[in-house]
This record gives sequence, structure tokens and C-alpha cells, in this order.
Amino acid sequence: MAGGSRTEPVLITGCSSGIGRATAASLHDAGLRVYATARRVDALVGLASRGITTLALDVTDEQSMAQAVAAVEADAGSVGTLINNAGYGLYGPVEQIPMAEIRRQFETNFFGLVRLTQLVLPGMRRRRGGGRILNVSSMGGRATLPGGAFYHASKYAVEAFSDALRMEVAQFGIQVVLIEPGPVKTPWTDTAAGSLAEAAGGSAADGGGGGDPYAAYKAAVGVSFGRTTSGFVARLGSDAQDIAKVISRAATARRPHTRYLINPVAKGVVALNQLLPGRVYDAVIRRQYGLPS
Repeated sequence: MAGGSRTEPVLITGCSSGIGRATAASLHDAGLRVYATARRVDALVGLASRGITTLALDVTDEQSMAQAVAAVEADAGSVGTLINNAGYGLYGPVEQIPMAEIRRQFETNFFGLVRLTQLVLPGMRRRRGGGRILNVSSMGGRATLPGGAFYHASKYAVEAFSDALRMEVAQFGIQVVLIEPGPVKTPWTDTAAGSLAEAAGGSAADGGGGGDPYAAYKAAVGVSFGRTTSGFVARLGSDAQDIAKVISRAATARRPHTRYLINPVAKGVVALNQLLPGRVYDAVIRRQYGLPS
């Protein structure tokens, strides 16, 4: 293990595919005691066959979260490392996304992360040597791109929450780390692109008539998803195993960084957002995406 010998139980959410699945396998191979979770345990059969303990955990369900934490604590003692990975991308124009979908985005990406953190903190405080909480955020928590207003809002919330939490729990030896991937070749892209395609064609303001006023905008954003799987951006992007390696380092290092911004695309976009005036940044992104003027 890189930099240390952390052997306490690791609880990971969102392990049915992508980053969560790769991280569970990586940490298990490194010798940690991993509890991989997802809404449906049958989606974790591949991990279970490797000897990884699997549990049902739905981050939008209070009882499910409480039962999973209790199961880990009964089996192996308090959670030593929590990796809040579960999440998805909701895309579409602000005007066209139903409030129920917006709430579901925040329940999954933010409120579930918050509640699970609350559930593991008492055990972490009682442990000798503290604990560790890794929140999988995104470059989208530090720079906003077209089409994902509510996805970005949820990740900005994760960033602020993590920064505040880090200061609160340092006194107990608990470390809080943000993982900030850029473009990653995982099923996340298909889900986000699908939500964009499903966004309503007519707005509430115009009664749904007169066609879709955001058609050209959505088409331009849709093209951007294709760039993450082919072409120049894809070559600079990451796959799930790349992100899992970084998470594994952060989970096992004696003194992890507070943030891990991953891959050149993420670093470039965040740097642009930090250095350029707001209107200039907007203009650069609008041109890059080919958004209607």
C-alpha cells in the first residue's frame, strides 16, 4: 500500500459500474477490507466473486444507509474510510427540467453523501487514529460547462461541504479529501446524454407549443458528449481504472492532499475558470461548444 498500512474497513458507494467498481477492486487488491455497495446487490456479483463483501445501499433511502453502516460496524468495527462515489449527471436546460428530477439529482449527488457522512462520523470519532472521508466530486465542482446546471450545482455543494467538514473534523484526526475527475469513459456519459435527450421539448412559458426553443443548444451540448469517447478530448481523458488508482493513493497515503484534480482537461478548464474574467470564460466555452448566439 502506498505510504501506509490502513487496514480498517472501507465503505464505498456506487460500485455497480465505473469508478466505484474499479475502486473497490483496486483497494481490495491492495489488501484493504472493502465493503462495496450499490442499490442492487445483484449488480455487484463480479466484485463478490473476487472475495469483496457486498451490501445493498441506496443513498436516497435513510433506512438503507443506516442498515449498511450498521452492518459494517457489526462485522468489522467502525468505518475507517468512507468513499462517497455514488452519483450521476442530470443534463438539460434549466427551464425544461422538472423539479422532481432536480430534487432526485441532489438527493443522489449531495444529500445522500451528507447523510452517509453523518452516519459514519460517530464511529470515526471513537476510533484511535481517526478516519478518512473521500468525496468523489468533479472538475464540474470548480468550473461550469453548458447543459448541466443542476449537476454542477450538486458538485459545487459537495466541494463547499467538504471544505467545511475538513475543518470541523480535523480535531478528531479525520481527513477529508476531494476527488475531482475530468472526462472519464464510464456509463456516466451515457446517463448524462440520455437525460439531455429526454429534456422536455416545450417550455412552461410558451405552453409547450412552437417547437423546442432550446433545440440548437441541446444539440451542441449533445455533440460535446461524443468528444469524451472519441477524438482529442478522449485521448486526454481518463478511464475508471485511472481514477481508481488516484482514489487508492488518497485512501492509503499517510497525509493525502485535500484535492486531487485528475487529467489535463480538468486542470485546463479549472485554470481557465480561475484566470479569465467571467464573460471571457463564457465566450471561450460558448465558442468551443458552438452554442447558438
